[in-house]
Amino acid sequence: MNENDYRLAVAEWGSYVSDYNRIANLIPTNYIFDLSGEQITKIKDKNKYVDVCAEAGVFNGEMVLIFLPLDAQGHVDKSVTEYEYTVLSPLKYDLRLQETKEFTVVKNAILSSDLTKIDDNTNMVLPVSDQPILDQDIAVEAIQRWRNEGMEWFFRECNEFGGERIFRRFYIPMEDLCHPEPEVTGIKCSFGLRYNDIYQRMLVTLIFISFHELLQEGSSAKTISNTYDWAKPCPPVCRIPELGS
Repeated sequence: MNENDYRLAVAEWGSYVSDYNRIANLIPTNYIFDLSGEQITKIKDKNKYVDVCAEAGVFNGEMVLIFLPLDAQGHVDKSVTEYEYTVLSPLKYDLRLQETKEFTVVKNAILSSDLTKIDDNTNMVLPVSDQPILDQDIAVEAIQRWRNEGMEWFFRECNEFGGERIFRRFYIPMEDLCHPEPEVTGIKCSFGLRYNDIYQRMLVTLIFISFHELLQEGSSAKTISNTYDWAKPCPPVCRIPELGS
């Protein structure tokens, strides 16, 4: 997507946020975003910050996420004029969520100086997560809540707050998109609804469901999952003053 189309798409979404009927026709709550491995690589290569900004837009009458590269200081990289984007679309097949927990069993035995066994024991080392993982049950609950209550959320936001609190963009940790091991070959991205204790209300999030070429292996106990952390919506979590929020 070129810069002109990007600006028009973002402005178009801005015209939608106060109109519940237009939003209801635009966003089926059972649709998802799809990112290919090639798109993920391009986003990673262009973005220099710990987060990447995904702006909501309406392009050719469809809801889109437009990935806006940030420089090392977290500002918009103005040298980039072509943007990766993904269209909200129906899921073509069942989506499998997998969470695998690996345990390490440590077995000890002690022999005395005359080779008599004097002690033995077995300990199980519980998994220790070394990745920012969103628990599978929490992910499923947030996605189901979005599917069942997403339109009610929009209705309240449009009618009580004039759309002012509806998301304009999301901040996504780059590590959610780019896991070096195992390699991420594609990502399905779903909206979710989750209660935020700080803001004391339900917020829309993005949940990333990744697909790997192989499951991670290792000698230490780990938790492995293809469901990762969620993005932060703006508003209320806004970080780039030059974007107006």
